[in-house]
Order: sequence, then C-alpha cells, then structure tokens
Amino acid sequence: MPDSASAPAGAPVAASSVTIKSFAFSPASITVKVGTTVTWTNQDQDAHTVTDKGGAFGSQALNTGASFKFTFTKPGTYNYLCTIHPFMTATVVVTQ
Repeated sequence: MPDSASAPAGAPVAASSVTIKSFAFSPASITVKVGTTVTWTNQDQDAHTVTDKGGAFGSQALNTGASFKFTFTKPGTYNYLCTIHPFMTATVVVTQ
C-alpha cells in the first residue's frame, strides 16, 4: 500500500480502512477498486454511523471500537456522512 504521507493534501488516498476519530473520517477521501471491502472503525468515545448519501450502505450506530464493513461492487463516487453528526463527511471513489 502506498505511503499516504506522500499524497498531496486533500488528494484521495489508496486504502481499504477508514478511522473515525476526533469527529472525522480519516482519510477523508479514499480510492479503491471494484470488489474492495472497506472497513470503518470508530476510535471516538461517541457513537457514529457510516451512511452513504445515495443509500448504497449504512451502518448502525458504532460504539467505541466497533467496525462496519462494506464491499463496493460498482464503480462510482460514494459520498457518506455520520447521521448523528452530519458535519462529518467523506468520500469513497471506486474504480474498475
């Protein structure tokens, strides 16, 4: 996996895991290939959700240490948020 530190600020990062910490998704934008399973893990003390704005996926409230996984089967841009804290937004870009 490429070193995310070498990516320009704000550029999509190639990864398959997202950390939820300090009321933010990190990285805020990732790029994966079709068939990739992305795992989100909540490291905050507060519960959060992972909910696609287009309805493709949605988690229950994730307590501290809980994870949610989703396998992307179609290319596209998936903008998602935490429904508990809607200012928390991020993006998954899925390529062929």
